[in-house]
Amino acid sequence: MTLQSAGDGKLPSAVIDPQRLAVLRSYQMLDTAPEPEFDDIVMLARQICDAPMALISLVDADRQWFKAANGLDICESEIETSVCAHALTVPETLNIPDLTLDERTKNNPHVTGEPHLRFYAGAPLIAAEGVAIGTVCVVDTAPRPGGLRPDQLNALEALARQVMTQFELRRDLVRAYGQSRSHAATPLVLAGDRVGDLEARYYTLFNSLDAGFCVVELAFDADGAPSDYKFVEINAAFEGQTGLHDAAGKWMRDLAPKHEQHWFDLYGKVALTGQSVRFEQRAEQLGDRWYDVHAFRIGAPEARQVAILFNDITTRRHTDQQMQLINAELGHRMNNAMALVQAMASQTLRGIKERDAVDAFERRLDALSRAHSILQQHSWTSAGLREVIAGVLAAHADPSRAKLDGPDIALDPKAALSLSMLLHELATNAVKYGALGNHDGHVAVSWTTENGTLVLDWHEIGGPETKAPSRKGLGTRLIDLGIAGSGDVVKSYEPGGFRATFRAPLEKVEKGA
Repeated sequence: MTLQSAGDGKLPSAVIDPQRLAVLRSYQMLDTAPEPEFDDIVMLARQICDAPMALISLVDADRQWFKAANGLDICESEIETSVCAHALTVPETLNIPDLTLDERTKNNPHVTGEPHLRFYAGAPLIAAEGVAIGTVCVVDTAPRPGGLRPDQLNALEALARQVMTQFELRRDLVRAYGQSRSHAATPLVLAGDRVGDLEARYYTLFNSLDAGFCVVELAFDADGAPSDYKFVEINAAFEGQTGLHDAAGKWMRDLAPKHEQHWFDLYGKVALTGQSVRFEQRAEQLGDRWYDVHAFRIGAPEARQVAILFNDITTRRHTDQQMQLINAELGHRMNNAMALVQAMASQTLRGIKERDAVDAFERRLDALSRAHSILQQHSWTSAGLREVIAGVLAAHADPSRAKLDGPDIALDPKAALSLSMLLHELATNAVKYGALGNHDGHVAVSWTTENGTLVLDWHEIGGPETKAPSRKGLGTRLIDLGIAGSGDVVKSYEPGGFRATFRAPLEKVEKGA
């Protein structure tokens, strides 16, 4: 069989190599449901590499199938259009700065036509057998001279290793569990004989975990609703994590008759759909404990079996609740302090005749108070960029007159306060002199990230002709400081309205950066 690519050359013979395909299918990942842990990986790949699209691509004989995709709405494409196929024979990340200049890809329909791809980087997914089964890749519609930076390459390769760690764990679990069931019906916690290296590896792995682990078999009633589950396998930490004694081989309704129905519903959905779940939940019947749970289907769909990895997080939840109470009290006191400052300012400045300056000062206090309120809602750890922008503009105009466009970014508290004051000055000027001062104008605020930089654009549309101010007041100086004091500001006074573009390093504004 000859594989012809949509470019000038042939696709690598590795695409149809029987050994590679057998390894790919041994993971049993093709055509499985979306899973949050893999969705998170492509989200990180997209953000780290500053790319509009990221994928976990598995290269089959006649297609490439996407276990996870961010920025694309398709789940697979024909093998003839695959760029990832060329990464199967490359020992390191395939980094193509301009797809139109590479002989392998320049005639690819996805390059010559929609979506007009220009840049590609794919870190191979290397199986334990040493063959590549796909990639974690990022693509862009603009060429990228030089390709990814070294730090981005390292991060993309690390994410590919994380994908394979998940794949290998799933495959080992399926293989070992299958061997265990074929040798004996003895629950793992009671097994004393070694029935092969793989089962021993499985036994050692899960009995060395501090977290609880079990495999359950779901039972459904006549209406198809989950009614109970039986513990088929449990690990050594299970009893300490749950307080359930001698649970192997027993039904949950017998061990805890009043166990909440939502637990059965969650695991029943996993068993029926194959879609894994990750959640935190309270179990009153297990000593009123809280658990962090990761559940995924195991074995054949008709077996209705679910593997559950869980950890008791009761202490952490109680600590979180105490911190929420403390933050609420601090927030209450901060609000009282802000109200007192505003009252004192009004009283102190009451006799001043220049009311415009007094009003401007009071409005700035109000903007600061609004920013505090947003931070308080997030326990003073961060504030969403979109939430900050919407909150400031809502104080100046109807929300329908503000168009917001951009990804939500968690702002550092200091950056949130700085941005709130900046936006307040912009909105105030728009009301007094610009697009928000009439009935027809509006403001478009858009933002994106470029090479580790936050870029925010403020554009007033439909307002009067604008001109630069004749003098620099406090408001103008605050605007010129930019986001978080970066000072990177470009302003233009256009016939259709004022426009300004602000840039700031993400490390100065993003939480945890």
